[in-house]
Amino acid sequence: MIKVHHLNSSRSHRVLWLLEELEIPYEIVSYKRDATTRLAPPNLKDIHPLGKSPVITDGDLVVAESGAIIEYLTKVHGKGRLWPADKSPQWVEHAHWMHFSEGSAMLPFMLSLYVRMLGEGGAALQPRIESEITNHLSYMEGALAGRQFFTGDQLSAADIHLSFVLEGANASGRLADYPRLKDFISRMHERPAYKRAIAKGGPIELTRR
Repeated sequence: MIKVHHLNSSRSHRVLWLLEELEIPYEIVSYKRDATTRLAPPNLKDIHPLGKSPVITDGDLVVAESGAIIEYLTKVHGKGRLWPADKSPQWVEHAHWMHFSEGSAMLPFMLSLYVRMLGEGGAALQPRIESEITNHLSYMEGALAGRQFFTGDQLSAADIHLSFVLEGANASGRLADYPRLKDFISRMHERPAYKRAIAKGGPIELTRR
């Protein structure tokens, strides 16, 4: 049985969503953030040395990092569903969005969160950070022109992987000027599998980024 070591209001929500879309049985092992620091509890390090979520266990196998977990689950347990076949027309585009999510898009949101903690000390950095957020959201908005999902007309693992970026942007009110992205995240929220994931894992309550 796959176990999802699930931290509230974290990237592991999208792992639950993926499992619900693929209809793969799983068990949730819940962890709670510290109410003051918002950090994960120390006992997550008992599962993986980084002490971060998401992380899954599948028997004796431990898999960390969202992208690796998503690829493992779709290819090993999902029989390739939601993941384009190698050398298919969508493969390169799908690979791009999978890497873009954490490699490019998430970084300025995280920088914004931490720089704001510095108060006036970080004020000089904020314009550059905001310009990068605008750059990435504008790019994603343009990519959805004429299509329902990021790789075409069907949901893919990349859409699920990108969702946490958009959840953060939506929570901070940044999607007001991006109607396609706002429509995308609204449609994802209406998917039965997404609703089941939220019902089991709890709501996504993000700090403004």
